[in-house]
Amino acid sequence: MRARKPEGERTRGTTNANRLRRQDLWMAATVARRLPEHPLVVDLGYGASPITSVELYERLRVVRPHVRVVGLEIAQERVDVAREFLKGRRERYPGLSFALGGFELPVERAPDLVRAANVLRQYDEDVAWRMWDRLREGLAPGGTLVEGTCDEIGRRHVWVALDRSGPSTVTFAADLRHLPKPSALAERLPKTLIHRNVPGERIYDLLRDLDRAWAVAAPQSVFGPRQRWLAAVALAGRRWPVLTRPPYGGARRWRLGELSLPWSAVAPQR
Repeated sequence: MRARKPEGERTRGTTNANRLRRQDLWMAATVARRLPEHPLVVDLGYGASPITSVELYERLRVVRPHVRVVGLEIAQERVDVAREFLKGRRERYPGLSFALGGFELPVERAPDLVRAANVLRQYDEDVAWRMWDRLREGLAPGGTLVEGTCDEIGRRHVWVALDRSGPSTVTFAADLRHLPKPSALAERLPKTLIHRNVPGERIYDLLRDLDRAWAVAAPQSVFGPRQRWLAAVALAGRRWPVLTRPPYGGARRWRLGELSLPWSAVAPQR
């Protein structure tokens, strides 16, 4: 029987070491701590280099020592490169593997966590919504999908966490030393949001209010961008349901340049 063609389109494959560090560390601090003892994690569309899957495995293993991470790519040559990387390194990465596959998630069982970074950006918005549904349906009970976009070197990220019932949270994360204003994150919005950054949509209102809070907090910049961000988040929290409790919110997360809200706060007016 002929093997099924992987579902999806080939990405550019652009990747860099530590590009997804902020997302990895967020998952390790939030989602991963709720995973079962022997979780199965899929890194969907890792690109031309296996480095993001390798880093994801290393960071999740800190909190889940028995984690298994499977990197999936629809391009066989990328899978070959990744498997070649693993040769001679099996003892160092015992739970890491690579396979040919796409949105159908061809792994041995339903995964507990799927990360899809910079994968859906190339699709039309309606396709991105359908792929959210497709991937959610493939999750194990209690599983999580983390989907989002970042820049080429990982200074600006926006991602959404979803479970089998739908999207739950949206997180903005940035290297504050290189953030001119919060709305600069707009170019990294997931496909389901990026075309909704227009008047009349919640995401537009949020970014507008964050910019206003950032401007009001300008005097705090003499103490550094982190203090300005903390002040801006506090101001924005007066109008928006900013998550304030660990593990998703609170000063510890905000100091890292993060801000998380319930998805309902920014959900498009569909």
